[in-house]
Amino acid sequence: MSEQTQESEQTPRTDAPRVVVVGAGMAGVQTAVALREQGFTGTVTVLGAEPHPPYDRPPLSKAVLLGKADGSAFDIDFPALGIDLLLGREALTVRHGDHVLDTDAGPLPYDALVLATGAEPVLLPGTEGVPGVHLLRTLDDAERLRPVLADQHDVVVVGAGWIGAEFATAAREAGCAVTVVEAADRPLAGALPPEVAAPMTAWYTDLGVDLRTHARVRRVEPGAVLLDDGTRIPAGAVLVGIGARPATGWLAGSGIALGDHGEVVTDAHLRTSAPDVYAVGDCASFPSARYAGRLLIHHWDNALQGPRAVAANILAGATGAPSVVYDPVPYFWSEQFGRFVQYAGHHADADAMIWRGDSSGPAWSVCWLRDGRLVALLAVGRPRDLAQGRRLIEAGATMDVEVLKDAAKPLKSAVV
Repeated sequence: MSEQTQESEQTPRTDAPRVVVVGAGMAGVQTAVALREQGFTGTVTVLGAEPHPPYDRPPLSKAVLLGKADGSAFDIDFPALGIDLLLGREALTVRHGDHVLDTDAGPLPYDALVLATGAEPVLLPGTEGVPGVHLLRTLDDAERLRPVLADQHDVVVVGAGWIGAEFATAAREAGCAVTVVEAADRPLAGALPPEVAAPMTAWYTDLGVDLRTHARVRRVEPGAVLLDDGTRIPAGAVLVGIGARPATGWLAGSGIALGDHGEVVTDAHLRTSAPDVYAVGDCASFPSARYAGRLLIHHWDNALQGPRAVAANILAGATGAPSVVYDPVPYFWSEQFGRFVQYAGHHADADAMIWRGDSSGPAWSVCWLRDGRLVALLAVGRPRDLAQGRRLIEAGATMDVEVLKDAAKPLKSAVV
């Protein structure tokens, strides 16, 4: 235990406002940093369940997994910022009426509490305790998978989503034979329309990955994956990537409102149903006026942007300044099969879809419109489209469809 942690536990300070942040991932750490950057002078404590210093997650499926980096710790001087880290410590429940967070090492009183516990991977039923079955969410997960790739095991990936594709890419780079099994009829079935996801099927073949769609897993046994149709696929290791859900089970019975997906429900200012309790990042949903609905976003950029709004609103509560509304243009990226895929916006309510470029080629984009306005964009190898499109979505720009179709013209030239 660090001297910093010992000081936090043995000599709590009660003469200044206290902010406690639950979760030491991107959203939690950035909330603490944003509080300091915006002038908060009270105590800031970040509680993390893992024993490791806070780290960034995207490199886990790339550099860390392939042994090109030992870790991805944030380059933040926590002591210099006056941020107390309590690591290897579990949150148990919130007694919001008393303004107390109960932990496995005792209670922590707070004046403002921020829930930033992120998401946890969905387990494949029946695989608990089966040797050779892995998840990829934490630094420890990546460390356990490193020797799998180094020894070039035959790998089966369950799920052709973003994580499955990124892991399959890394495993092929390491020289592993890779089979991806997907219950749906295409990759990214839950994220993209069929006509957009269809071209991505060829990416697997191009890299030598055996993609099997309409493939449901009956069970996983040591050394093999058995499908519903009786097919038995040899597997030195199995990576399960079938989704994630908000890590909020510990809040059951706390009285803090949860949504249909188990996420913490917030208002437009990222405040929860409990007084002085906020939620941000993968564990929280918020109402979006831009998209006329509630958004639950499990992506890195949301965990980077949301904390600034939380910090501003904690300070506003103390000073009487106007609260900040959080209504971003969602953004994420993925590096897979030698391609850089970027997405901005939210296409669920779009009424038109426009292609830019040939989807069989190395670079193309898809734009979604609603009432003529750009609401979302997927760019494959076209970062300029993404950069321009993100700004146009933010501005609610109306587009000329015919100009938009011409991939040789800058996207911004299609603005009416």
